[in-house]
Amino acid sequence: MTDPLSSGVDRVDFTGVAWGSVEWTLLCMLYLRAHESRQPESILGDHHAAAAVERIEYDWARIHRVVRPTVNQYGAALRGTYFDAAIGAFSAAHPSATVVHLGCGLHSRAFRISAPSLRWFDVDLPQIIALRSQLYAETDRYRMIGSSVTETDWMSQLPVGGPAVIAAEGLLMYLTEPQVLELVRRLTSRFDSGEVVADLLSPWGPRLSRMFTSGIITWGSRDGTEIASAAPTLQLVDSRSVVDGFHRIPRKTARLLYRLQHAIPATRDYDRLYRYTF
Repeated sequence: MTDPLSSGVDRVDFTGVAWGSVEWTLLCMLYLRAHESRQPESILGDHHAAAAVERIEYDWARIHRVVRPTVNQYGAALRGTYFDAAIGAFSAAHPSATVVHLGCGLHSRAFRISAPSLRWFDVDLPQIIALRSQLYAETDRYRMIGSSVTETDWMSQLPVGGPAVIAAEGLLMYLTEPQVLELVRRLTSRFDSGEVVADLLSPWGPRLSRMFTSGIITWGSRDGTEIASAAPTLQLVDSRSVVDGFHRIPRKTARLLYRLQHAIPATRDYDRLYRYTF
């Protein structure tokens, strides 16, 4: 991929992003990845996120107070490294593959995983892509698509056939189970073979969301096998907790907190990572 920060604008003004909005949540995640990348022993090493934060005009000091990066940065890093590793391994085996990154947010993954012949499509809501477009530039190999993933028209912009990896990080829990299965079915039927990489919350996700928020989390998976039913060739090949890699956390206090989370089944399995082949 070419330089991701090549939109031609030195500074971008995001001060109009409403506090508590979806866009704000993505800025929080960007900040966590950027903060973690500045650590001496960074797990994710998302230096593109750090560069993006430097360019964005926003109240980062306030976000810092809210997201508490000292601890929370490691959850973002551990989850992110799993996706990076899975997509990276697949693209190394299939250099001309297609990557469909669903709910891409402000992620710089397309530029961290360097493979010149990959075709990469970042997909998110139109207002999110409008923000991305101020940071990142499209190329003949990198495209951004503004659409809800539950719509179908946007898929016509994807190639047909060949190998593909479909990634959904922090997304599927906001859809209903029928929507997830239909989305996976449509995408996997478009390509000859590939992988699906996703994280899913446990059934506690929707319950806790109804108790403490407006119920925006709508689906929780028992064990990830539901997605495998979306297509006959889909097979679940890996399942693990997001916090499985707690031993990689360099800070002793944070590592202890994640180790305790890993020791309790209810918290260990609340957010899990899954990989499927088709």
